[in-house]
Amino acid sequence: MSVPVPTDAELKELAEQIAAAALRQRLMLVTAESCTGGWIAKTLTDLAGSSAWFDAGVVTYSYEAKEALLGVNPRTLERTGAVSEETALEMVSGALARFGAGMAVAVTGIAGPGGGTQDKPVGTVWIGWKRRGGYAHARLFHFDGDREAVRRQTVAAALNGIIKALTD
Repeated sequence: MSVPVPTDAELKELAEQIAAAALRQRLMLVTAESCTGGWIAKTLTDLAGSSAWFDAGVVTYSYEAKEALLGVNPRTLERTGAVSEETALEMVSGALARFGAGMAVAVTGIAGPGGGTQDKPVGTVWIGWKRRGGYAHARLFHFDGDREAVRRQTVAAALNGIIKALTD
């Protein structure tokens, strides 16, 4: 998927839209991140006053952390790997279950430069979203570019998905 690599200003604008929607709905957000290393949470909490609508962010790179902190089933990880729809869905559901938030986003992917395979090349990213009381859903992305570009595109896609979930 060839999408423009977002700038810091564009990411900030997305975060501001999320802040406004979350405040209107009196909704707290939580993030569960792997390939972005906390960048989604950082982008959201760069805004002053974010504690009014941002609850927590969890960064889980290892299988063990995904299991312990987000409740991802070890069998899921063994069967499908960390970069899969099933893992993204379990990560987002686990994040929402463990915190008092009303909305969660989870990302898991291969940012590179190494780690890719023929089946899951660098740039493969699964993003999951879930609102409390709703169903989790996930989407597969294939981003182009170096590690920085893949991570920036992932952050933007995650934020855009939150906006969509909060405004639909």
